[in-house]
Amino acid sequence: MLHYANLHNALLHMNSNPFTFGDLALDEAFTDRERELRELVADMRNGQNVLVYAPRRYGKSSLVVRAAQDVQRRKILVGYCDLMRTPTKERFAAALAKTIHADIASPATRAFERAASLFQGLRITPSMDVDPADGSLRFSFQPGRRRSDIDDTIERLLELPAELAVERKRRVVLVFDEFQEIVNLDKAFPNMMRSVFQTQPEVGHVYLGSKRQILERIFSDRNEPFWRSAKRLELGPIPAEAFAPFIRSRFADGNRRITDDALARLLRATGGQPYATQELAYFLWERVPPGGEAAAETVDDALTNVIRSESNHLSQLWDEASNQQRQVMLALAEEPTPSIYSAAYHDRHELPAHASLQRALGALVAKEIAGRNAAGEYALVEPFLADWLLRQG
Repeated sequence: MLHYANLHNALLHMNSNPFTFGDLALDEAFTDRERELRELVADMRNGQNVLVYAPRRYGKSSLVVRAAQDVQRRKILVGYCDLMRTPTKERFAAALAKTIHADIASPATRAFERAASLFQGLRITPSMDVDPADGSLRFSFQPGRRRSDIDDTIERLLELPAELAVERKRRVVLVFDEFQEIVNLDKAFPNMMRSVFQTQPEVGHVYLGSKRQILERIFSDRNEPFWRSAKRLELGPIPAEAFAPFIRSRFADGNRRITDDALARLLRATGGQPYATQELAYFLWERVPPGGEAAAETVDDALTNVIRSESNHLSQLWDEASNQQRQVMLALAEEPTPSIYSAAYHDRHELPAHASLQRALGALVAKEIAGRNAAGEYALVEPFLADWLLRQG
């Protein structure tokens, strides 16, 4: 079987589009983040607990998967659990059991026997069957006779990685994606998890999250159990000076060129947001024939296609906004500013009174629709929203 990178190179020679969005960006599709990657690999190797924060579509999952690939080559065991896919305690227990069995427990040809032995001490014994998609074991838990049975089962599952680390004489790293969702399962779970984790020197924990306000409460409130329990690694947009060579080289590999003006226009439209940049570059590539060149006007044409593709999402953001929030969105689309509360800016854009403006801006920042850009100005940070709004008029 071809390694992904070899397959990627083969596709390039077939003039297939080298840009990817929607899936994890791995191997040659992974852009920059070299400093963050080195840092996270070192933290995983050392068993350091880490909180990786970034808004959705900023590439945190791609970063963690790349880091996991590196440390696994160093014989470190990595388990991955996505809490966005576990809306109930029973599903959370099932995801933990699958992660522990598949990624951390010693490989064994007698999978059913190994799993039965591994989970025999649980308060609720899981049902097991074979996943027809990949042949792996999958687990399911039924509610116990008492409400506390599933909580006891989850607590015991969380204790197992440390025991397996000792048994296998290997360090373990347990990754929780969208960790802030744990409070939706049970507000008492952070307390229980922290009491388990702080006794596990053999296990490092990596918490990925995208909802800043909830994560701040979990990790930065001194009254919360996870206070100061993890190093913080925050991902922002990728700087233009890092993204530009990547885009130019991908075009060159496919016998295409892109002008400096076109590159600047593309990166201005996306603000260096990884998903959006790959998406716009994908649409741009499709408009340039082999041997051709992308110009600034070609980027505008590609942007039209992207905005059409993203129209439902952008329309939803607008529909869910209050009238005051819409006023702020229109103002920032027309004119990013370092001083949104200045009288001149307020009058120019017919903004609401100061208190209403403050509430509207705060709500947009909390939803990560607006925020400070690289120049320190208040701007719309949701990719393509400014262009979409300006085109509506």
